[in-house]
Amino acid sequence: MEIFDHRLRLHADPSRVVVRPFHLGWQSNGSGVSRSQRLIGEVLEMTEAEASGQLETVLKDFEARHWQTRRVFMTRYDRIAAQHGLDGSAISDVKRQLIGAYFCLEYSYAAAALMNPSVVPHSDQSGMPRGSLRIVMSLRAVGEGHISSVAFREGIITANRQLKLAPEPPFATVADAIGVDEEEAPTGPVTVYRDRDSTLSGTVIFPITEAQSKGLEDLRLVKFTHNDGEVEWLGTYTAYNGSTIQSELLRTKDFRAFDLVPMTGTAARNKGIALFPRKVEGAYMAIGRQDGENLYLLKTDDLTHWDDGELILKPAQPWELVQIGNCGAPIELDEGWLLLTHGVGAMRKYSIGAVLLDKRDPSKVLGRMQQPLLAAADQDREGYVPNVVYTCGAMKLGDVLFMPYGIADSSVGFAFVDIKDLLAAM
Repeated sequence: MEIFDHRLRLHADPSRVVVRPFHLGWQSNGSGVSRSQRLIGEVLEMTEAEASGQLETVLKDFEARHWQTRRVFMTRYDRIAAQHGLDGSAISDVKRQLIGAYFCLEYSYAAAALMNPSVVPHSDQSGMPRGSLRIVMSLRAVGEGHISSVAFREGIITANRQLKLAPEPPFATVADAIGVDEEEAPTGPVTVYRDRDSTLSGTVIFPITEAQSKGLEDLRLVKFTHNDGEVEWLGTYTAYNGSTIQSELLRTKDFRAFDLVPMTGTAARNKGIALFPRKVEGAYMAIGRQDGENLYLLKTDDLTHWDDGELILKPAQPWELVQIGNCGAPIELDEGWLLLTHGVGAMRKYSIGAVLLDKRDPSKVLGRMQQPLLAAADQDREGYVPNVVYTCGAMKLGDVLFMPYGIADSSVGFAFVDIKDLLAAM
């Protein structure tokens, strides 16, 4: 089977920095006075000349590296002021900007790795020529402290298998939560908003809640169509706090506001839930891995609650004997549901395979690849975690499967596969 591997590669880039909120109040000093209150007081005690000098130094260091830096500082101040009841009319612009700066930090969000993409049709298809499609790709970006965030990249796929990615803007911005308690990390659902003037390709979603504090990992996006025809983009991801994991759900209708919702149920305690793009026989369905080794079909009537499912796939071939998992949302074909899988073999080498599930009863496996569709080889073996190829979601364009994939947990490549050839290999 022939795979057209696009020559384009996306790599980790330590120069991609962003201004993040620095929630100093979430860290107690045990004195009864919050660190936030102490820091605000220190700035307010400065003379105007001292504050002006300090702000000038900050702007000299950072203003050219970030987009609308002064506005970011003032926005951050407004959040702090609302939390602590500050009287802005009595505080100079200089001190307000300086307070905002103290509650921000610069973060290199993709310094360590860029990997594990998924792809869906863009919400805006205006102006697209026949046979072409505008896409949104999510990426797992790993930065300082090995903390994972969600980055995005827009692009166009043409009918002749050309991939054209939108250029990254010079400045990245954070999708920000409004109304978050500055003194205590939130624990439940949160909504983050893309900056009104930022492109999606320049937007990064960082951990917000305590459960997410060490990372948002491996977003599996899918364009979901409800029974009434309403469309939204859903994505499951792993929230990691340094010791435990849980599955959570991202929901958006416009890629401007993103709901980040914890999921419940026994299946939600595991990684890698992949949603079907619509209800099947009246139920929400997903593919998950409850035991770290096999694949299960999950069913529910509530998108945020998933319990144990029905075992449908076990490791079978040498290249997947250690464990198998899904590689993103099932893709609907006339012949059934195409499910990309990953297998782990000897020396923890990863490969990508595929199976075909029955359209009405996805617990029935109609076909399964005996050999990998894609395996780590040659230069694609080297990286932060060697011998890994992995995708969190591909998509159908006409008769072709477009699959972005992670390489050695370090970079991202792109492949095109004829669907008829893939099915013939099962």
